[in-house]
Amino acid sequence: MGRYLNPILPGCHPDPSVCRVGAEFYLVTSTFEYLPGLPIHVSTNLVDWAPLGHAIERPGQLDLAGLPGSCGLFAPTIRHDGERFFVVCTVVGPDDGSWGGRTGHFVVTAVEAAGPWSDPVWIDGVGGFDPSLTFDDGRVWLTGTQPAPNPQWPGQTDVWLVELDADSLQPVSTPIVLWQGALVGAVWAEGPHLVPRPGGGWMLVAAEGGTARDHAVCVAYADQITGPYRGDPANPRLTHRDLGEQAPIASVGHADLVDDTSGRTWATVLATRPVDGRDGLLGRQTYLVPVDWQDRRPVFATGDGRVHFVNDGPGLPDQAPRQTVFDDDFGGAGDGAGLDGAWNGVGRHPSSFARRDARPGHVRLSAGAEPGSLTAQSFLGRRLPAENVDITAVVEVPADSSGVRGGLLLRTSEQAFLEVSVDDSGAVLSRSARAGEVTALAEAPGLAGRRVELGIEVRGLSAHITIDGATLAEADLSALVPDPARGFVGVWVGPFAVGTGGGYLDVDRVTLTVHPEPRPA
Repeated sequence: MGRYLNPILPGCHPDPSVCRVGAEFYLVTSTFEYLPGLPIHVSTNLVDWAPLGHAIERPGQLDLAGLPGSCGLFAPTIRHDGERFFVVCTVVGPDDGSWGGRTGHFVVTAVEAAGPWSDPVWIDGVGGFDPSLTFDDGRVWLTGTQPAPNPQWPGQTDVWLVELDADSLQPVSTPIVLWQGALVGAVWAEGPHLVPRPGGGWMLVAAEGGTARDHAVCVAYADQITGPYRGDPANPRLTHRDLGEQAPIASVGHADLVDDTSGRTWATVLATRPVDGRDGLLGRQTYLVPVDWQDRRPVFATGDGRVHFVNDGPGLPDQAPRQTVFDDDFGGAGDGAGLDGAWNGVGRHPSSFARRDARPGHVRLSAGAEPGSLTAQSFLGRRLPAENVDITAVVEVPADSSGVRGGLLLRTSEQAFLEVSVDDSGAVLSRSARAGEVTALAEAPGLAGRRVELGIEVRGLSAHITIDGATLAEADLSALVPDPARGFVGVWVGPFAVGTGGGYLDVDRVTLTVHPEPRPA
């Protein structure tokens, strides 16, 4: 019996979906406004995961330009039909309909999970979000959720099912409603998956209660895939909603099930890691729990029904040590090659503003829009990997790059961020945004035309900001905590450049050093 740590995917990896092909497991998570999108990870043991690439992997494959934070790519599902991988997902726009891009469900496919992935095939005639595919004896089914058209209570949600043509992936039947929640008054049934039930029939696994502290996993059973579905009398089958504000792990839900090669069942779920009684900066991460079957009913996290940081996994090896230093010097043999796959852009692919062939050992960021803008930002970001991290970026604004400001950014959205930057005059600036209101924290002059090391030391919800190792400012990061009602994305961190007229920022190195902390079991 091996020991493993949760989360199995640190940093913002929400809405996990998992499948197994042969001896390998494949996992996909949401990315909302970031591109490349929908990262694919692979594992042979469920506890050690390696990045393979992204289902939305290249410029032109999908347009997310101009989307507000926490819109975009919602809750994907990954499945395999025996020949190809399928990832189904939804592009969700802002509630006010102000975004002009295409929204709705789409499918991308690949023979190998590492890609290449196809262009999206859009599924017409069904609405809502959180789609999932089921392959059954040559037939293809799509399930998803949408607000009930005539709700009996606020937040009432329908889980629906429709059959798709196996070739065109378009509906060939009228959607039917399978589920409206475990109880009268239940809200936001979402993340539905249909899985075969031991001994025959089907089980619907769905999240309920919203994706914040009342999140939960509920199940229902049917003899036929089309229903009728009967809720488990002991719903919810997994939740931390009853543990209160000081629970070390919260918001548990959005489960997907997979069997290992020995026939044991496991569930990936999302959860948050509160700091001082409120959600931290990382947002929703991917956790793993065992699932037993008793009388054909799933028992999640057998023994106490809780998700833990430290776990003994039956049939699993000891988890490999976690990576604690992420260091990119943008050099070596790949000066003209692509970036590390962990780097993302906001609404556009990094290749549209980041170059590695302009200056050896550097990445050059073409200056873009302000961090608070919905237009084309030049932010090269990656997930904040832990609650306690030292981040440094060695940057240079060339003296001939007029009107440019750039440096290091912690970003939750265009409404909430923290920056430390240097401009073309050499002035260093630190500022933060809370609900879109920007406040200057500190300034320092006299650094024109030379390399500068900018640093942000993150400790929970506080930050220590440095310039060439000297203290510049202290900052409260509580404004960057994702809003539980709509803030689906945790913090990304990395270099950025602002300006017009062809200006740019050269980045020599970005380093993230994780400081692990003791955690309760």
